[in-house]
Amino acid sequence: MNIKPIKTEQDYQDALNRLETIFDAKSGTSEGDELEILGLLIDDYENKHFPIDLPDPIEAIKFRMEQLGYTQNDLSKILGQKSRASEILNKKRKLSLEMIRKLNLILNIPTNVLIQAY
Repeated sequence: MNIKPIKTEQDYQDALNRLETIFDAKSGTSEGDELEILGLLIDDYENKHFPIDLPDPIEAIKFRMEQLGYTQNDLSKILGQKSRASEILNKKRKLSLEMIRKLNLILNIPTNVLIQAY
């Protein structure tokens, strides 16, 4: 096991290649330990160099509605009024704290996604 910090793109590529080689290693073996540590190092490098932004709150609502087969009418039942659902989906009204709470609870959309500006 020759593990070192991933500092460069070449280190990253080497780590990915090694990870692919030992991907099926059994837990509790030296290769299994190497796989676990290498995975953490790769994850850390990717989080620093390839950050993924949170989705747009309204797009997240639309996506979740699509996943659940919800219509705008279903959303209006959550938010209280049909016109309010339309205004939200068309970005003509901001989400209130109460709306964020309901969307988090009922649609299971993380609050850190919903509180972003749009």
